[in-house]
Amino acid sequence: MPVVRPDPGPAMSERFFNDPILNSPYERPSQHWELVDGIPTEESVAGRRESRLITPIPQPKKRGGKGEQVQQRSLAIGAEELSDEKQQYEVTQQIDSIRILVEEWRQAPESQWKVTPETARLLKHWRHHEFQGIRPFWCQIEAAETAIWLTEVAPELGKRGKYILEKLESANEEANAEANSELFRLALKLATGAGKTTVMAMLIAWQTINAARHPGSSRFTKGFLVVAPGLTIRDQLRVLQPNDSESYFTRMELVPQVLRPELGKARIVITNYLSEWHPAFLQLAATLEGCARRYAHYCRHYRPRAKPASKSCWGSRLLQRDGGSGGKGGSRKGVAAGQLLLPWGGGGVDLPLPEEWQRLAETFRRANGARASSWD
Repeated sequence: MPVVRPDPGPAMSERFFNDPILNSPYERPSQHWELVDGIPTEESVAGRRESRLITPIPQPKKRGGKGEQVQQRSLAIGAEELSDEKQQYEVTQQIDSIRILVEEWRQAPESQWKVTPETARLLKHWRHHEFQGIRPFWCQIEAAETAIWLTEVAPELGKRGKYILEKLESANEEANAEANSELFRLALKLATGAGKTTVMAMLIAWQTINAARHPGSSRFTKGFLVVAPGLTIRDQLRVLQPNDSESYFTRMELVPQVLRPELGKARIVITNYLSEWHPAFLQLAATLEGCARRYAHYCRHYRPRAKPASKSCWGSRLLQRDGGSGGKGGSRKGVAAGQLLLPWGGGGVDLPLPEEWQRLAETFRRANGARASSWD
C-alpha cells in the first residue's frame, strides 16, 4: 500500500519524511527537529526539545477570489483552561524544571538516590539488566523515574523539592475545584506507540513491592484502578495482572526474580470507562462529575434496611391438592409447606406412616419422576 503524505509545503522538508528518526529509543535524546510555527524544517538542533504546548497549523487557505486569508488561532492542546499564555508558560516551565532535577538525580551515585532499597533494585534492573527480549525504552524509564522522584526524592530535598510539590498541589487544586477536589493527579505524557502499558506495569511493580516491604508507609499502595477507554483495550490490559499468562512482569522481565513474589499482593481492578456504569447512575446528571456528586450525597444519607428472609414454598399446590395443610388452604398459624420436615428419606423414622402420608409421598415421588420400585 503506498504511503500517503501531506503536502509538505515550502517550509516542510522532504528529509523529515525520509529520515525522521534522530535518536535511539534506548538513549537520552541528543538532537531534535527545529520547528517554525509548529512545522519541522530541514534543520536538526542539538539537545533535547524543551517542553511546549504546540498545535500544528496548516497553511491558510484563500477565501473567494480576493486573496483574503482565513484567520486561524493557535490553541493549547485539548485544554481551554491552558489557552492563556501565562498559564502555558507556567506549565512548561514546571515540566522543564522537573526534567532537570530528575536528570541531576539520575546522574548521582546510588548513595544519594534517597529511595528505598527495593526502588533502587528496580531502577538498576530497568537501566542495566540484560533483557532477553525488548528492554524498556529510555522514555519509559524516565516516566517511571519521574513518578519515583516526585514520591520518594522530592520530599527529602528541602526547599527545592518542597517548591515543586507545592506548585503541583496548587495546580491540582485549581484544576480539580469543580470535581474530585481531594484527588491528587499526575499525568505522564508519552507518544503513541511509546509503550504506556509497560510504564503502568513498572509503576504497579514499584508501588506494590514497596507497599509489601514497607506496610507502614503512606507513600505506597497495593491497590490500583485502571480505567480503559474501551472494551478492546480493557481486555488487552489483562497483562497488568501478575497471574496472567502473558503478564508483563514476567514476559518482559520488568521485575527481578527475587521481588516477583511480592506482586501477588497487588489488588488490580481493570474497568472500562463509562460503559460499565449503571444506566441509573448516568441519569443522575448531565456530566460524570454531577452524577458523582449526587451519588455521593445519596450515599451519605442512605441507611440500609434489613430484608426479610425469603420463604421457600415449593410443593404448596401439591400439598394443598392432596390434603396437606400448607398454602392458602392451610392454617395461618401452621408451618409453611416448604418448611415441613417429611418423615422419609433417611429421617430415622421407624414408626409406620399413616396411609394419608404414604399416599402423599407416592404422589410427590411420581411427580418428580421416581420409579415405583424405588419408593421403599
